[in-house]
Amino acid sequence: MSYVIEATYENGVLKLERPLPLKDREKVRVTVEGLDVGRHSILDIRPVSLGRVLRPLVPEDDLLGEMLEGRP
Repeated sequence: MSYVIEATYENGVLKLERPLPLKDREKVRVTVEGLDVGRHSILDIRPVSLGRVLRPLVPEDDLLGEMLEGRP
């Protein structure tokens, strides 16, 4: 059986509006509504510099081949 009950969080303690028939150390699940948990986006990552461009890229470049073979 499950219960839904309102509670208030104060000084690190959840204060229930009414008591629940819980046993000591019984596990409960708490759902918090409206809490901003800090969701992240790729847009939150700050840009980094990888150095200067050695040469401009052209469509014929084989970047993967260069990386795998260690060619410049």
